[in-house]
Amino acid sequence: MADKQKTIGKSITLNGTGLHTGQPGQMTFHSAPVNHGIKFRRIDLKTKPIIAADVKYVVSTARGTTIAKNGASIYTVEHVLAAFTGMGIDNILVDLDMEEIPIKDGSSKFFTEAIKEAGIIQQNANRKYIIIKEPISFEIPEKKVKMLIEPADFFSVSVEIDFETDVLGKQDAAINNISEFENEIAPCRTFVFLHELEFLLNNNLIKGGDLNNAIVFVNREVSQEELDKLAKLFNKPKILVKPNGILNNLDLIFQNEPARHKLLDVIGDLSLVGLPIKGHVTAYRPGHEANTEFAKIIKNTLNIDLMLKQPPFDIYADPYYDINDIKKILPHRPPFLLIDKVLEMNDTYIVALKNVSLNEPFFIGHFPDEPIMPGVLQVEAMAQAGGIFVLNSVEEPELYSTYFLKINDVRFRSKVVPGDVLVFVIELVSPIKRGVCSMFGKAYVGDKTVMEGHLVAQIVKNKEK
Repeated sequence: MADKQKTIGKSITLNGTGLHTGQPGQMTFHSAPVNHGIKFRRIDLKTKPIIAADVKYVVSTARGTTIAKNGASIYTVEHVLAAFTGMGIDNILVDLDMEEIPIKDGSSKFFTEAIKEAGIIQQNANRKYIIIKEPISFEIPEKKVKMLIEPADFFSVSVEIDFETDVLGKQDAAINNISEFENEIAPCRTFVFLHELEFLLNNNLIKGGDLNNAIVFVNREVSQEELDKLAKLFNKPKILVKPNGILNNLDLIFQNEPARHKLLDVIGDLSLVGLPIKGHVTAYRPGHEANTEFAKIIKNTLNIDLMLKQPPFDIYADPYYDINDIKKILPHRPPFLLIDKVLEMNDTYIVALKNVSLNEPFFIGHFPDEPIMPGVLQVEAMAQAGGIFVLNSVEEPELYSTYFLKINDVRFRSKVVPGDVLVFVIELVSPIKRGVCSMFGKAYVGDKTVMEGHLVAQIVKNKEK
């Protein structure tokens, strides 16, 4: 039985301070509809911009992962994203009245607790996965970083760290199933070395930090005078170095808590690929830069875009529109009518079909000894499918036409030949405004992507005759 998508049952608010910005504020989780994904909304800004949890929006990995779009930023997203992944949340909207996720205690615990309090609701749509079919690897040799993801029936992660110091050398951590996250990984807090803490403090880079949201490792001799200075700065009565080389501000929850927290970061950063993963991740000396670069590589290697509809398609199902319905909407006629039927359509996407026959007139002159459908006609067929989709948004669509203003980032990935059934999936990128529609489309033959591109079209009313 297929897994179902999940959201939360009610809205819930957390208060806190951003680690790096020092901004106090609120973060509210809201339920979201199927196929919404994970999105953040900056309600403190006039336009209330929404930023999807997508690796393409990563702009910085310095001391945390920052995403940004059109000038609006959100800092330190990895801990809350890890919580969503660990608790199986597919669809959620996060409102923020600040530009950073509250650090809380430096773990994901408070976020998982909030999700549980809000309740986890199963939705009426199947969950989509990124399924790893071949190993994908990534290295940064100068930093001794290695990352690998291999095929597996579920998501699991193994991490090894090595800071090459006496107080924190080699450690490893693993979870065999994401269901272990809440108890084994979520409570594990971030950590820092004392010399890093001093640098960050001296450069005003952790305005919201205190000794309650990080484990501090001491890897050098430090005088009591320095410790007293830190105690005063953080409003603590006394700070000491424990025999295991950490400050007495916190007790370790697990002996390998640093490795477990790095595993938490891997989960949060890799969630930026946009869908839950079926695969086993092995990470050696990971960090936010490596994690997010690896997420980009996974996404690019597998050509992942968050399409609402993906193969397989039932090409023999009763059509939403047949050819006669299509002719009532589009002004095109053979041999330039390139869509045979519409399989599915709603307010956010269309699935349309073109049967590619050797009788097509273009095969007469286009590589006749090895016939290939011209790429420009694949684009035209996709544009026609997009036109049907756009016109579906107006009453009396036969009174309007669509004109394409822009076609960007078109990529052809495989030949289309006689006998192929070309299926187009086009989905809305943003709401239609003033008659202008932005869409992203893919063309499939079987389960293989053969072409893709971004389309921008305008709806124009026909002149009266």
